[in-house]
Amino acid sequence: MEAAPVLAMIALFGYLLGSLNFSIILSRLRGDDVRSHGSGNAGMTNMLRTYGKLPAAMTFIGDFLKGTLAVVLGRMVAGAALAVYGGLFGALGALLGHMFPLYFGFKGGKGVATGLGLLAALDPASFLIVAVIFIPIAPITGYVSLASVLGAGSFAFVLLGRRWLQGAVDPVEMAMAFLLGAIIVFNHRENIKRLLNGTERKFSRKKPGT
Repeated sequence: MEAAPVLAMIALFGYLLGSLNFSIILSRLRGDDVRSHGSGNAGMTNMLRTYGKLPAAMTFIGDFLKGTLAVVLGRMVAGAALAVYGGLFGALGALLGHMFPLYFGFKGGKGVATGLGLLAALDPASFLIVAVIFIPIAPITGYVSLASVLGAGSFAFVLLGRRWLQGAVDPVEMAMAFLLGAIIVFNHRENIKRLLNGTERKFSRKKPGT
């Protein structure tokens, strides 16, 4: 079987998997839609502000694991020779599926939890380096978006550094890694504008009656 059809199939499966947006699923089980509240975003932060800690935690776990699963299954389907690319194409499909879910009118989330899951599966060491450096930014500054943008934007650079030290820089792998990070950063473009002009909303859970 040729590489291109296999990778296209993996990307399609990743997209269908990524389209399972857990914030929307969980809110609809409550007879509601999280996208009609708060920021209108279908993600963990809006779930926390709207419904509380448990639904937010369930959302994060579900979205994180679908990103990881897309990478793992992509590698398995691609086989040993194409494992690296299979994981990357599965990751790309899952990320786009989360942002533009087929099952929910193509209006999804910004891809942070899913991005964390797929990046953790793509290269755990690079992910841990990025996580240790950038995740504390959210509680310190109060800006989840700042930590998300910096983390997503730095992953490919950390991966490039690791691959360079290993003497195994693959141009395709690096291009895909930079693309994944760029998609997440681009999806936060409005947050970036607000951060720059000082109007970005700091993270806080919505209190009843407010």
